[in-house]
Amino acid sequence: MFKLMTEKSAGLRRPGSAALDLAYVAAGRLDGFFEKKLKPWDMAAGVLLVSEAGGIVTGFSGETDYFDTGDVIAASPKVFGQMLAVLTPFA
Repeated sequence: MFKLMTEKSAGLRRPGSAALDLAYVAAGRLDGFFEKKLKPWDMAAGVLLVSEAGGIVTGFSGETDYFDTGDVIAASPKVFGQMLAVLTPFA
């Protein structure tokens, strides 16, 4: 998954905090974020920030089940479809 995203993007950053990464997506500092097996408290505030900023948040299957699965993709509308296409096989 990481290898494919590295090949398909201009670069990846991993600061280590899902909440911070999601806040950066909401602020426009990052184009997108993906992670598997997060706990709801790791993503709840960041998911709200991304959604309120006009971004898109789903699970790897494109559904809104990310709080149940812990698998989340969050991105600007510009790149969301491309990220989902690469990551859906890992759902």
